[in-house]
Amino acid sequence: MALGHVNEPSAVDNPGHPNHNGFDYWLGFLNQSNAHNYYPTFLWENKTQVPLPGNVISKDPVARGRVATERVTYAHDKMTDAALNFVRKNKDNPFLLHIHWTIPHANNEGGRVTGDGMEVPDYGPYAEKDWPNPEKGFAAMITRMDGDVGRLLKLLKELDLDEHTLVLFTSDNGPHEEGGHKHAFFDSNGPLKGYKRSMHDGGIRVPLIARWPGKIAPGRVSEHPSAFWDFLPTACDIAGVAPSEKRDGISYLPTLLGDESSQKKHDYLFWASSEGATSVGVRHGKWKLVKYRPSKKKGQADIGEDDWRLYDLTTDIGEENNVADEHPGMVAKIRELVANDIP
Repeated sequence: MALGHVNEPSAVDNPGHPNHNGFDYWLGFLNQSNAHNYYPTFLWENKTQVPLPGNVISKDPVARGRVATERVTYAHDKMTDAALNFVRKNKDNPFLLHIHWTIPHANNEGGRVTGDGMEVPDYGPYAEKDWPNPEKGFAAMITRMDGDVGRLLKLLKELDLDEHTLVLFTSDNGPHEEGGHKHAFFDSNGPLKGYKRSMHDGGIRVPLIARWPGKIAPGRVSEHPSAFWDFLPTACDIAGVAPSEKRDGISYLPTLLGDESSQKKHDYLFWASSEGATSVGVRHGKWKLVKYRPSKKKGQADIGEDDWRLYDLTTDIGEENNVADEHPGMVAKIRELVANDIP
């Protein structure tokens, strides 16, 4: 089962539809941009539209059909309820459940229309805080999500599934600055440089929390670098099936089980983006290489087509000290490693 959104056109016969990719049940959005709106008029349940009562969409062209003027049914809550019901229905069978919550993503269009895109039914314990409303909404979103994780874990215990279930919690990118929210308000990226869309670690480095009673030791921390494409081979490893030969991922099951000595590692991890000041990021051992785009904005010098900046993450987690000139051989080595990856 999967819940959330996919970055595909909304046509139900599109090859990106979850039902065409191994998921027996799906509830959520079929268009990433529509998923900005937390109060849509419907969600997709497999290939059927399920109405969300009471929600009315603004006709303001700036809203692009993604901002509600009347808000009754919160999409996040519907997806959470579906996830918990799925666990109840499948308690006697092995199951794989993906919950792709959109919170605390902003409603970008809502931010443009009202200045506040952090849509949540109420501000909860933050209602009386002397904060801007988008920050109250951001905090309330995260608190709501934390509570829903707690509901899931409680249910697993009630159904005697706790010690038989691996739960993984992570995020798809670093903190954002959209919908009126400012990432610096809560210091969301801490010592890391950059935020969403940056190829610095503030934009791409996220925590992965794993819970598996009796298998994963409580409180253990690993610095093993992994990425989302490692999940598939890890899941296959746990299930005892062979993953496809055509894959980039490496199973991190040994790390989960505390056997770091048996853990295979990537020679490098690669990211690229068509947005923002940085276009490429590469992690190779302790080194991080970042490519900046040419900049010809008023008052700025042209930084050129080949502005590659190198950082030693063991001594410079904030990527503030560019050591490319001191290590030209390492810059050349890493660029050669990713020469075929760069679009």
